[in-house]
Amino acid sequence: MKVAVLTGGVGGAKFVLGLERCGLVDELVAIVNTGDDFRHLGLTISPDIDTLLYTLSGKANAAQGWGREGESWSFLEALRSLGGPDWFRLGDGDLALHVLRSDMLAQGESLSAITAGFAARWGIATKVLPMSDDPVATHLDTDEGPLEFQRYFVERQCKPAVSAVRFAGAETARAAPGVCEAILSADAVFLAPSNPYLSIDPILAVAEIARALKETKAPMIAISPIVGGTAVKGPTAKLMAELGVAPDNAAIAAHYAPLLDAMLHDDSDPPPPGLPASATATLMQNLDDRIRVARAAITLAERLRAA
Repeated sequence: MKVAVLTGGVGGAKFVLGLERCGLVDELVAIVNTGDDFRHLGLTISPDIDTLLYTLSGKANAAQGWGREGESWSFLEALRSLGGPDWFRLGDGDLALHVLRSDMLAQGESLSAITAGFAARWGIATKVLPMSDDPVATHLDTDEGPLEFQRYFVERQCKPAVSAVRFAGAETARAAPGVCEAILSADAVFLAPSNPYLSIDPILAVAEIARALKETKAPMIAISPIVGGTAVKGPTAKLMAELGVAPDNAAIAAHYAPLLDAMLHDDSDPPPPGLPASATATLMQNLDDRIRVARAAITLAERLRAA
């Protein structure tokens, strides 16, 4: 089965790893949100791409879900001693990735080519594609004024109330090489259990990708980020409430309509009305959980294809 996954960072990376362990490595393409990318201390940082790379290579920090295992912080301590901005934590190993990426971009290489090179160096078989090689930046209108995503998410810890989300540059951005082809040739397209508004919507905002999703013959299945009537991680439920949306599967399904064909949801929550669905325990605390959720998603896709 050829599978394309639209994904953000931590939750999506867990799901992609589960798909890998179900034997889909050579037929799996992860299309990753780059709306979180930003410039910091002169470096280009791609948090969601890096989370995928760390997770699939076995380098991710298992406890916190982001960053590298066994990280050291000498650079950050030196930066802090000089009065530099330390609100975005850059570990020494993580810094090497950002420095090399920034240097290669300055030499004219594309983000997709750089990402493919990193994946190859770390023995990652899954194809990891940025959604676009063009810059797209997630901005939020809040009660503290307009905020770039990382200022909202990291520096302000998602505390400001959000009234709108915008994706600067999306109107002119092109899909990265291979993205539309992966969607159009897929047997199933999954929307990872990432934040719909902050992680998946930036991908959908790229016109070429939206068009490919409308044209593909593959069923499109969302893995709901809602568990027990709330979000497991991050500001999803808080953001939905601020936007006047109930944190439930019906709202998730309505948000992705009319593209969505089915939903995999947690067995503690009711399914979305009027949409094919399947339930399992979707909380992914360990590798067995990730494999179980991935297998349930594959089974649902196979059921839809057979019908």
